[in-house]
Amino acid sequence: MRKNLEIPQGKRTPLYRFLEILPGAISYGAIILLFVLSIVNPVLGAIYLFALIASTLVKAIGVAYRTIQGYEVIKRAGRVDWRSRMEDLEHPHESYERLRDEDNKSYHFEEHIENLKMMAAMENEYPKPSKIYHAVIMTAYDEGEEVLGPSIEAVKNTSFPNDRIIFTIAYEERGGEAIEKTVQALAKKYKGVFKHFMLVKHPANLPGEIVGKGPNLTYAGQELATYVHKKHLPIENIIVTSLDSDNHMAPKYLDSVAYEFITHPNRQRLSYQPVSLFMNNIWDAPAPTRVIAVSNSFFNVISTMRPHLLRNFASHSQPLQALEAMNFWSKRTIVEDGHQYWRSLFFFNGDYSVLPIRIPIYQDAVVDETLWKTIKAQFVQVRRWYYGASDVAYVGSRLFVPKSERTVPFWQLFPKFWRLLDGHVTLAILAPIVAFGGWVPMIMNLSAHSMITYNVPNIVSVVETFASIGLIVSIIVSLRMLPERPAKYRKSKNLLMVLQWILMPVTSILYQSLAAFYAQTRLMLGKYMEKFDVTKKVVKK
Repeated sequence: MRKNLEIPQGKRTPLYRFLEILPGAISYGAIILLFVLSIVNPVLGAIYLFALIASTLVKAIGVAYRTIQGYEVIKRAGRVDWRSRMEDLEHPHESYERLRDEDNKSYHFEEHIENLKMMAAMENEYPKPSKIYHAVIMTAYDEGEEVLGPSIEAVKNTSFPNDRIIFTIAYEERGGEAIEKTVQALAKKYKGVFKHFMLVKHPANLPGEIVGKGPNLTYAGQELATYVHKKHLPIENIIVTSLDSDNHMAPKYLDSVAYEFITHPNRQRLSYQPVSLFMNNIWDAPAPTRVIAVSNSFFNVISTMRPHLLRNFASHSQPLQALEAMNFWSKRTIVEDGHQYWRSLFFFNGDYSVLPIRIPIYQDAVVDETLWKTIKAQFVQVRRWYYGASDVAYVGSRLFVPKSERTVPFWQLFPKFWRLLDGHVTLAILAPIVAFGGWVPMIMNLSAHSMITYNVPNIVSVVETFASIGLIVSIIVSLRMLPERPAKYRKSKNLLMVLQWILMPVTSILYQSLAAFYAQTRLMLGKYMEKFDVTKKVVKK
């Protein structure tokens, strides 16, 4: 019998509704509290503000450090010949004897030697690389071949053998005739390239499903499992990677994932998370969405350096055997990627982790036909991401229950719940408090003659100056991460890649704070977001 992993539909329990309201209530309350304290006593308001600003400074320093650290680690991982390391695993005893005395300083080489030693001693407990298969599920709605084609080509051009890749296009019936013609043309073009090339059409309006990516992925995953069982392929050795239509995986990604899958005994209870970098079309994007794209890329770079905090995001890989056991992804949320972490955690009773893969999957920055459409589409995208606040209730409703009903120990789950809640509250309140909070104690006490009150804006300004160190580091690293400038753009555009960061305060408020408040307010009111607004993919010639 499968565990109940689903988000409730319809009327919620009182506990669930309370937890849905909680993130928004705390976020609004944190802003209101600054005004209340400033009215009661400006010193209290200033102390409260300084506490929040100080946390920003500490985080900024951490961001700067981990951005540099993460960027260097990704570069080192990218230089590794993962295909060669996979070949070493095929004959671990011989490889260990050959390599054990080699003085090699490459990424995780010492760990590679330890893996070979362990596999040589317990060879029967590890799958052979030649027995590993990859299944790639790429979701599509109404995109054209100019979007889908490069994503398929990227998979085709990986170092992993194509004859052990099962490629699936999961497309929506709601996409109409255009997507049907596109996928049929692609199936004809890539016939014989992979082990198998599948087309799976997700029917519209199936019961119990929202309009979203999760139902499409799950429907395709079920068809994939049927194919695997029919062909008697080793389901325990098949790794599934979900891709959006604009995702271009780096050539070494599949080998890197397969290597980690083989060398971890707990492989079925792991997800494998690449670094998502929004760099495909970064030169084509307007300045506001470039800032968002690079900022989100940095967040993912930083996250890969903090594995204990890592969760599923966008594209990720997970064993097919585990996916089938838990009925794939959720069909009731528009944030199926992040939610998959919590589903997996509860399915495996807490014995589940996300393993960082330091090889990128590249994605598009938001680009639409006009600047205004692009700005609007970017807001729609981030408000969908920040609807991940809905997981607060999902997790809390499994935490604050009697011990007999709890599947994950309280003190294992509570820190995760707290970080989840704190993260969404911080998203909402940080930008406006940093931008405007310094003026509140003074404005609310114009008649008071307090040195502290009148100096709060100046003190906040000094703190913000120190915090800008993180921004400077971000600018430098962002320039190094940029793909080669297309010939259609002049060298002067390099300067715009620096000047764009003056928009950071504006984008933080519009695309971080307002989007987070929007999502949390919808949850507070019970106006659930149950339709996945597809981000339009526009390719600029």
